[in-house]
Amino acid sequence: METRQQGLLDAEPLRESEEDNMVSDVDLNNTVTEEEREEIQQELAKLEEEISTLRQVLSSKEKQHAELKQKLGITPLSELRNNFSRSWYDMQTSTAYKKTSETFNTAGQKTSAAFNNLGSAISRKFGDMRNSPSFKSFEEKVESTVSNIKTKVGGTGGSFEEVLSSAAHASTQDTPSNHLIDSPEETR
Repeated sequence: METRQQGLLDAEPLRESEEDNMVSDVDLNNTVTEEEREEIQQELAKLEEEISTLRQVLSSKEKQHAELKQKLGITPLSELRNNFSRSWYDMQTSTAYKKTSETFNTAGQKTSAAFNNLGSAISRKFGDMRNSPSFKSFEEKVESTVSNIKTKVGGTGGSFEEVLSSAAHASTQDTPSNHLIDSPEETR
């Protein structure tokens, strides 16, 4: 044999004699004798027959299964619903779900407590603000203004709401639209 360059790509293509030697080294047909071949073919035929029989039995069992379900009133929808319910129950009883649920409950309780604290703080601040001198001064000014309005409107002695409603009633009676109605004598 000639020496060739070794590498990924040979400089020269293989010659026919080298290819023939490689093929003759691996001959698969000669590894099984004729008797073994017949036994294997018989076993293969037997397996194919068993597979066919099992398919027929399976088909028969599937038909019987469907008929029994139909007699019991089990529909694909009810099966799906049952599977969903079973999966939901399994999930709820899982450790991961329980831990997650506990975490959410704790977070909800803490959030609720935080909102309650916030509401209490806001209420306390409004209470403090109402008791402050500047709010008291504002409240006094409003009361003074209301009493001034009452005396100017007529001092009827009623409540503020009564005074406002009587003032509103009086103003609707004196609207200019009531005076615009033409009498029949003026149109002549």
